[in-house]
Amino acid sequence: MFDKLRGMMSLLGNVSKIKEEVEGMQGRLAQLTAEGDAGAGMVKVTVNGRMDVLAIKLSDDALKDKEMLEDLLKAAVSQAIGKARQLAAEETQKMATGLGLPPGMNLPGLS
Repeated sequence: MFDKLRGMMSLLGNVSKIKEEVEGMQGRLAQLTAEGDAGAGMVKVTVNGRMDVLAIKLSDDALKDKEMLEDLLKAAVSQAIGKARQLAAEETQKMATGLGLPPGMNLPGLS
C-alpha cells in the first residue's frame, strides 16, 4: 500500500512529464491500427487505437444478403475493436511503466 502511495507522490512531482506522455500516447493510439474480419474475409473493418473506424471493405458476396451482411459487420467491428483495445492497453502499460508506476497501477481514465 505504501509503495502505491509513494508512486502517486512521485507522480505529483512529474505532472508536466505525465501530461507530455499522455499527449504522446494519444498520438500513438491514433497511429495504431487493428483489423477485424468476418465471413472468411467477406467483411473487413479497420479501426485505430482511439476506436475510430478507418475503413470497411465488403466483398460482392457480402452484398447479396442484407441480414448476413449486418451480422458480418457487427462481428468484424467487434473483433477489430477488441484488438484495438488490446493494443491500446499495451501502449498504456508501456507509458505507465515509463513513468515508474508500480505494476498493476494505472492512471485514471487510461486503463
